[in-house]
Amino acid sequence: MFPFFDAGIRLAVAMSALYGLLAAASLSVRMATRGRAPGMLSHQVNAWWRIFPIVTLALLSYPLGVPLLAGLVYVLAVLELTPHYPGNAKRFRVGAAAVAVVAMCLHRWLPVAVPFLWPTAIAVQFLQWRTRPGAAGMIRLLLLATGAAMHVLVAFSMLPFGARTNLAWLFYLFILTALNDIGQFVAGKLFGQHKIAPTVSPNKTWQGLAGGIVVSQCVSLALGTYLSLAGPVTLAVYGLLLSVAGFAGDLMFSKAKRSLSIKDFSQLIPGHGGILDRVDSLVLTAPLLYCLLRSFP
Repeated sequence: MFPFFDAGIRLAVAMSALYGLLAAASLSVRMATRGRAPGMLSHQVNAWWRIFPIVTLALLSYPLGVPLLAGLVYVLAVLELTPHYPGNAKRFRVGAAAVAVVAMCLHRWLPVAVPFLWPTAIAVQFLQWRTRPGAAGMIRLLLLATGAAMHVLVAFSMLPFGARTNLAWLFYLFILTALNDIGQFVAGKLFGQHKIAPTVSPNKTWQGLAGGIVVSQCVSLALGTYLSLAGPVTLAVYGLLLSVAGFAGDLMFSKAKRSLSIKDFSQLIPGHGGILDRVDSLVLTAPLLYCLLRSFP
């Protein structure tokens, strides 16, 4: 019933290694900051101890856990966006609920239409926002993009590789996206000098982007090879594309926050902000990997 427990020892070993790396990072940061007040890096590492167990539970209970995780993220996203919506808050929440219900119904009874309807809805909303710029249009666009990404996570179970391999690809997606974010953050803090978009996100640097790409390449090749997902060339290409996509997703949400004059969408996760501050990369990496796997099986 739960493919994780039928997938052999490889997924368990990979997940154990991930927690080992997280424990080592926590210990290193604690030793480096001994006697000083916790800094941003400490908050970042500690926050992953709140995030990884939830993702782990979703993977352990795959395929049932992934829709629950996606639904939780979507609900939290609605709650985080509502205070910044300039219109009627109740109407916004009702509209968000309607989007979710329509998406679930189509996924159940007309799945062939879903890959076309999500991009169409996002494109229409983007054009409306470009025509009439404002907070309302931007927030609706963020909601649709997040909803589409969460639906893609659920759709991973429908890939034509079998339950075990589909789960392995989902694990690969989560880990690569998370470690890419960490790699960009650490490299930017240590070596960042040349800013990419100072008016949008002053902390985004070319050095940070390069650090994320290096980490993503290592993770993609090591994890993808260990789980027998694809050849080294394919994994290298996927690692590069997903790293850049994750960076672009982060930059996109940073632009939205800058326009809304906010630092974080909420304070749900100390050191990380809100749920949207964590899934911003996943909003682009999930659809990209899904499309790559569907197009080049």
